[in-house]
Amino acid sequence: MNIEHILSSTPVLPVLVIKQLEHAVPLAQALVAGGIKVLEVTLRTPVALDAVNAIASAVPDAIVGVGTLTRPEQFVQASDSGARFAVSPGLTRMLLSASAESELPYLPGVFSPSEAMAARDFGFEYLKLFPAEQAGGLGMLKALASPFPELKFCPTGGVGADSFRDYLAQPNVACVGGSWVAPASAIESGDWDEITRLARAATA
Repeated sequence: MNIEHILSSTPVLPVLVIKQLEHAVPLAQALVAGGIKVLEVTLRTPVALDAVNAIASAVPDAIVGVGTLTRPEQFVQASDSGARFAVSPGLTRMLLSASAESELPYLPGVFSPSEAMAARDFGFEYLKLFPAEQAGGLGMLKALASPFPELKFCPTGGVGADSFRDYLAQPNVACVGGSWVAPASAIESGDWDEITRLARAATA
């Protein structure tokens, strides 16, 4: 499974911040029930890797990966936890070197045309545009399409329920990343039915 296959498997890549380990499995089950099976668990909390492991073990239909990967050693940690892909907010030479030694499909982040060119030079054709709105949003994606027709993007950051379909309509957008399908309030209250409803609305 490569990053192209993973991103083409979902219109929305939910960006999940899991603060309590017991939320991991029911959250993943709720999203899968709503039609979203590719999940990004961000490495922003102490339980993130344990959450990835729990989802990988208990929700076989989910394709769970790690996000907010910023240090080389996190590739090994992610792989050991059962992650099936990795996402970073940017791309450094140290991350590039670590990704070459890892079997995990990798989606690096870029912000500008120069960064997109650098990532392409390293062989990446699927990129995370982050933060998308601050980078120029739809206007930036339209501007990038002509000089870089071979690149596909997963815009993340500022994309929400009111705008994600406009992003998906762009020919160089593979999927979008966002947290609106799993809002913190619903996770904290255990409202899994609401998360399933939001996932279904996003995949309709």
